[in-house]
Amino acid sequence: MSNLFEAAGMDEGAPRPLADKLRPQTLEEVVGQSHLLGEKGPLARMLASGHLSSIILWGPPGTGKTTIARLLANRVGLHFEPMSAIFSGVADLKKVFDAARARRQTGQGTLLFVDEIHRFNRTQQDSFLPVMEDGTVTVVGATTENPSFELNAALLSRAQVLVLNRLDDAALEELLARAEAHKGRPLPLTDEARASLRAMADGDGRYALNLAEEVYALAPDEPFETADLIAAIQRRAPLYDKGREGHYNLVSALHKSIRGSDCDAALYWLARMLVGGEDPLFIARRLVRAAIEDIGLADPQAVHQALAAKEVFDFLGSPEGDLALAQATIYLAMAPKSNAGYKAFGASKRAAKETGSVSPPAHILNAPTRLMEDLGYGAGYEYDHDAPNAFSGQDYFPEEMTRQKFYSPVDRGFEREIAKRLAYWQKLRQEKGQ
Repeated sequence: MSNLFEAAGMDEGAPRPLADKLRPQTLEEVVGQSHLLGEKGPLARMLASGHLSSIILWGPPGTGKTTIARLLANRVGLHFEPMSAIFSGVADLKKVFDAARARRQTGQGTLLFVDEIHRFNRTQQDSFLPVMEDGTVTVVGATTENPSFELNAALLSRAQVLVLNRLDDAALEELLARAEAHKGRPLPLTDEARASLRAMADGDGRYALNLAEEVYALAPDEPFETADLIAAIQRRAPLYDKGREGHYNLVSALHKSIRGSDCDAALYWLARMLVGGEDPLFIARRLVRAAIEDIGLADPQAVHQALAAKEVFDFLGSPEGDLALAQATIYLAMAPKSNAGYKAFGASKRAAKETGSVSPPAHILNAPTRLMEDLGYGAGYEYDHDAPNAFSGQDYFPEEMTRQKFYSPVDRGFEREIAKRLAYWQKLRQEKGQ
């Protein structure tokens, strides 16, 4: 079968979208995935060896997952059996497996293409294991979600995960050129509008061709300018799944941009999340975390700025409150950075786990009863406010431990002042022989 419409029983002359008419007929025609299909790519090596193993194609929509699966089946001479996890259940899988077994007895192998494979539950995914193990089917699964989170470990151990890239500007331009060659006339767009169309496609080749088809259908008398294009075509929202990996990728980008003191990049990722519909409270929580993890006492005001942004957003709502999140993002990105407190607490937690349940030294324990006094609780304790410089210099670590140094402030921001204070206390401690 040369396309999905023929697979569905449609005549070749039936109306078909431009994206399907231009569907690649060979692997060499697939654009934007040379890292997989190029001479040294994993798929090219499989084909050269004459053996195609089960694979999971992970990538955004419109990057060629279905096309690659179909062309792989053609290249190695396997029967192409497509199914969608959205519309299929255990009974459908059983029928497909039985048909594949029968086909195998005649010497014909089966490539089972499972679109949206992450939609299958764990039990359904387990049903693939025996037929993959004995070679009844070669499974090619397609998913837009991170396989590490969505697929069984047992299934992943039997399949190679290959990542497809979103199509870059050059790949999208190549698709538009193919559309023009097919139509026999140029796309009625100015150069600027053409670039805008590629940007609207957001790395999705199928969507780019659908947009091109819409423009051709409008048949303007003069090439569209960017404003005409935007007015004529409804632009889709950027891809952003708040509940899955994209959610964490973008907030990680925001956090790391703040840590790297890149104000402009941080604002961009903040805007991407807000435009994508992210919960502003989730963003505010991450800003607070960045303030305490990556700035800390280098600028004690940072955490207050982050908390204030949350309060302002609660008070104003969107879109006015978005500016408070932006202001906090700018402040955090421009603040002096220190993870000294973060590292100090981590080190102290490791020490706490290693030392177990050792008791505080007896001299700093309260003695509310006579028995506790007799046991030495509180004996020798010096009240620091009564000592010179309000500093007794006593050791507050457990008697079983030597003194530890967890906190080392950086020489930036307010921590520069803290370092001076630490040096002062250390000097007094040394004078007292501690």
